[in-house]
Amino acid sequence: MLDPLIIDPRSFYVMDRGYIDFARLHAFTRSMAFFVTRSKKNLDFTRRQSRPVDSATGLRSDQTIVLDGPLSSQLYPDPLRRVHYRDPQTDKRFVFLTNNFDLPALVIAQLYKCRWQIELFFKWIKQHLRIKAFFGTSENAVKTQVWIAIAVYVLVAIVKKELGLDRSLYEILQILSITLFEKTPILQALSSQYDQLETAMERNQLALFNF
Repeated sequence: MLDPLIIDPRSFYVMDRGYIDFARLHAFTRSMAFFVTRSKKNLDFTRRQSRPVDSATGLRSDQTIVLDGPLSSQLYPDPLRRVHYRDPQTDKRFVFLTNNFDLPALVIAQLYKCRWQIELFFKWIKQHLRIKAFFGTSENAVKTQVWIAIAVYVLVAIVKKELGLDRSLYEILQILSITLFEKTPILQALSSQYDQLETAMERNQLALFNF
């Protein structure tokens, strides 16, 4: 997916280590753009310089390196910046690679953390919004459908709060999808009495087949 990407100079591109391809990463450097990615554990490199860091922030090292691999050193011949960071909240350690040498090392780590927030947002979309398929593939079509789904979710959250409902938002969305074309007061549709009424009506219906 990096090949068709139009690289915008002076922009930052934050990606997971699954996207590490030094030939493609060097394209960002040639285009005057910046990238931040996680380093692989078996990276072959030589340290050229180390800068002092504040360990109280979670930083462990801030280094300038060059790649030593027979292929990687040809694909990316320029120096790289290697930032080692330990998250104080999770105690997990991360090693980042970037071609930006101007921003503070902590900002590099925070940029990657912002990327994780975006992933959590899309995970939330998959879990909570009722988007089974996109009706269009253009940027405008996708954004429109996502914003509509978010607006519906927010409206349902407002209804839940205003009516003081005990049901979860998922249950409310399920009920509304079933009763969408019924002329039923919303409070009645979302009450437990409505469930009992529906069950009673089903029991009073005559059986079509008598086995």
